[in-house]
Formats: sequence, structure tokens, C-alpha cells
Amino acid sequence: MKGTPLRAVEDGLQLEAWVVPGASRTEVVGLYGESVKIRVAASATGGQANASIVAYLRRRLGCGVSIRTGTTARNKRIHIDSSDLEGVARVLGIAPG
Repeated sequence: MKGTPLRAVEDGLQLEAWVVPGASRTEVVGLYGESVKIRVAASATGGQANASIVAYLRRRLGCGVSIRTGTTARNKRIHIDSSDLEGVARVLGIAPG
């Protein structure tokens, strides 16, 4: 993927994310290469960080969110059940793709 970490796909939106577990709080902190960097307060053990990311994004975006790839890695491909590219980008503080 070139450019923006958020793009429209056939069944919603796709977000490329670089996740840093064990942070003091969960937040989107900006871009990291071609991904959006998300700090997560939960640890990476037992899938806690993944669950925290999904819950955080669902709250912020108000729609369904799932991790499609990267469940055991820092680099994740996240699916967002929305067609509102500009609205999601605005909430995340990134440029729409």
C-alpha cells in the first residue's frame, strides 16, 4: 500500500496500523511510515492488546472493527465496517486516501 494508511476496500475501509502495547494510555499518535501508530495500554500477552485496539476503535468510530491480519505482530491490517472514508480519517486525525 502506498501513501495513506486508510483506504476504501470492497466491504468497508482498511487501516494499516503499527501497534505499541504497554503504553500509559490507548491513543492514535500519528503516522509511522505508511501506517497509523496506535499506543495501547494493554499488554500484548493473551491477545489483550488486540482486544483493546478493537474496543478503542469501535468506541471512537461508532462502527464494527476487526483485525484481519497481524494478530501476533505489531503491524496490523484492521477492517472498519464503514464507507465514510473522510469521517473515519477525521476521527483518527489522518488524511483520507
